[in-house]
Amino acid sequence: MGQWLSRNIVEPGKLPLLLALTAFVLTFLVTRIITRLIRAGRGPFRNIRPGGLHVHHVVPGVVLTVIGGFGAVAAGRHGFGAMVAAVLFGTGAGLVLDEFALVLHLDDVYWTEQGRKSVEIVVLTAALVGLVLAGFLPFGVNELTPEELHDRGLVVVNVLVNFLIALFALAKGKPRIALIGAVVPFVALFGAVRLARPGSPWARRFYRHRPRARRRARVRAYRHDARWEAVRNRVHDLLAGAPDR
Repeated sequence: MGQWLSRNIVEPGKLPLLLALTAFVLTFLVTRIITRLIRAGRGPFRNIRPGGLHVHHVVPGVVLTVIGGFGAVAAGRHGFGAMVAAVLFGTGAGLVLDEFALVLHLDDVYWTEQGRKSVEIVVLTAALVGLVLAGFLPFGVNELTPEELHDRGLVVVNVLVNFLIALFALAKGKPRIALIGAVVPFVALFGAVRLARPGSPWARRFYRHRPRARRRARVRAYRHDARWEAVRNRVHDLLAGAPDR
């Protein structure tokens, strides 16, 4: 493990990225715990309301992201300053993306159904950064053997192909499958080869003159939602808290 860390993280200058990802994930988890405690009226935490104005945590998140981002550009990839900047950036990004739905809708939708988008974008961001850290990008490592070059090239090709398949699944109106498939090989293939969901870009483009395909797509989408919506919501609620009913 130590050799892999030195070879794939420290040597190519990815240590700040590892620190940023760790700070990002921990900030999201801690923030969700605190907001759930505030919502339940437990613990010492309260909403910040100077002068009666509710300051959402996206505000300090933006400040930390700006400071950490400019600090990272100034410090480069090595040194103590780069690590501090990475932690500040990851912390700020965690606060910002935890309220991604609020920024998207320009409304306080944190505890609504629309607020689930924040959790999904956080998971996607963490997964994509994790791919880079896992050594899937064959850059920055010196003196690679021919076998290492071959293995890394295969991994890059597989990741690119998998990402293209995920784009097909996304075009067919299956963002969750595409999200998982961008990280886990061949998962997105199921969404890419099956019927598109009604209203998706693929359905609007290719099912326009195919009423039978549109009808099958509606039936399949209804059955899928009836089967998995409750399970998906329970997992989300366990992670981020249930929305207001």
